[in-house]
Amino acid sequence: MLPDLRMEWNITVTANGSLGSDHLSKHRISVFSVLILTLLAMLVIATFLWNVLVLVTILRVRTFHRVPHNLVASMAISDVMVAALVMPLSLVHELNDRRWRLGRVLCHIWISFDVLCCTASIWNVTAIALDRYWSITRHLEYTLKTRKRISNIMILLTWLLSAVISLSPLFGWGETYSEVNEECKVSQEPSYTIFSTFGAFYLPLCVVLFVYWKIYKAAKFRIGSKKTNTITPMPEVIEVKEASNQPQMVFTVRHATVTFQTDGDTWREQKEKRAALMVGILIGVFVLCWIPFFITELINPLCSCDIPPIWKSIFLWLGYSNSFFNPLIYTAFNKNYNNAFRNLFSRQR
Repeated sequence: MLPDLRMEWNITVTANGSLGSDHLSKHRISVFSVLILTLLAMLVIATFLWNVLVLVTILRVRTFHRVPHNLVASMAISDVMVAALVMPLSLVHELNDRRWRLGRVLCHIWISFDVLCCTASIWNVTAIALDRYWSITRHLEYTLKTRKRISNIMILLTWLLSAVISLSPLFGWGETYSEVNEECKVSQEPSYTIFSTFGAFYLPLCVVLFVYWKIYKAAKFRIGSKKTNTITPMPEVIEVKEASNQPQMVFTVRHATVTFQTDGDTWREQKEKRAALMVGILIGVFVLCWIPFFITELINPLCSCDIPPIWKSIFLWLGYSNSFFNPLIYTAFNKNYNNAFRNLFSRQR
């Protein structure tokens, strides 16, 4: 009897011990998950509110009803849509351990808006970079009328291209939903992967890198073209006589040098420097946020690589965070927006 009781007691203790450790590990994982999900929820809210604030400011301030603020408004609309229509469902997807349990229809809607809004956000950044490039390098030819027409064309092309890329899977170019595996993701058809990644990221990436290289080159040329204007008179004595019967007036110049040089940049040069810096930071953040996601998106279907789900989530949310940084960067380098924000809040008070 004793051996049997001892054996039963040992098994009970072992079982209780293992259950306790499992419960503790689950508790730790849940605390970490809650922390991460809270941060992601804060990112969603901050992205939505910041972009809405930019849109409200553009709508209420009449001086913003022109180029380039229409490009900024288009970017803010795409980023608001990312925060309102895409990120919340992505958060639900993460809560369900990347399993989709909301049905086929909602899966198609989510994926379509995901591709549409993110692609439009990326191309809007490209359009702003192009507008800044032309306004700096061709400010005489790039008149207000021309600028308005070109900016409207860029906005139209941005949303048309984004719609074509996002809606293609709905017409049979690959599948986004799998009921058996409870999966909802962008079509993994290799041909669509190449088309979508190049259309949504790699092509605008080449454009913005080329644009910033040209802006940097133009700025470097202007700095190098600044010359110091110097006049150095002859070293001999110069005498000036007014008349033979009048007292003589003699002026002596000895190795004098007169230098004409501006001590600071002009207003236009300062504006161009701020614009170039803003475009550089906007492009840099855009590349850092999106390049990990699009590299994995291109490689994964083509080579059938098994990328851990945790890294997919990190790369995806890093890309989403670009919608938060876009208005933050643009308004930080624009004093008019800062003043408009102050006036907006002061009126409400």
